[in-house]
Amino acid sequence: MDRENKHPAARTGENNRDKAIARLLAGNRRFVQGRMTNHKRCDAKTRENLANDQRPYAVILSCSDSRVPPEMIFDQGLGEIFVVRSAGHVVEPALLGSIEFAVAVLGASLVMVLGHSKCGAVASACDHPGEFHGNLGALLQVIVPAVAKIKDKAAGKSWEEKVAMAIDENIKLAASSLTERSNILKRMAEEGRIQIIKARYDLDTGVVKVLKDDF
Repeated sequence: MDRENKHPAARTGENNRDKAIARLLAGNRRFVQGRMTNHKRCDAKTRENLANDQRPYAVILSCSDSRVPPEMIFDQGLGEIFVVRSAGHVVEPALLGSIEFAVAVLGASLVMVLGHSKCGAVASACDHPGEFHGNLGALLQVIVPAVAKIKDKAAGKSWEEKVAMAIDENIKLAASSLTERSNILKRMAEEGRIQIIKARYDLDTGVVKVLKDDF
């Protein structure tokens, strides 16, 4: 990463973290209200301007679920957010390297780990831990620790409540793993150059809620 922080956006401080969060949530409100504007930032002129450069202000690590496209639920246009996706937002080396590139080279100052309600990957890990094999089994095994963490608290809860608790725990563990497994992200977070936040998207309402550290 010898190009770290040489991107204009990183040098000038253009990507303010508080403004980045506000910008995402404002876009989500437009999405919920049916007032989306991102088509205006996906036109030919925008494509032309972005052809040789990109300056995303935020990174979204989200689930691959077809109902949760970050560009739509945050009403963002081309070049505005750097999206990394996997089922259950499971963090693997290639995804981690992609996030490192987005913050260290492209200058994004905010990383959001975005889970969502009724996540099929988490539900499968709750229902069938260890029953899947191959690549799918390997993916679900990354989620199983979140299921184990809520086991005692979930005693007596309904299946839906158990899955919801595991979803939130999986968001928390994924966010923690970013700095645990990446020296680049850890250093940049400690120096205040990036902020890592957790959020959950509600499939029923379309609302994104930022989760507090003590949830």
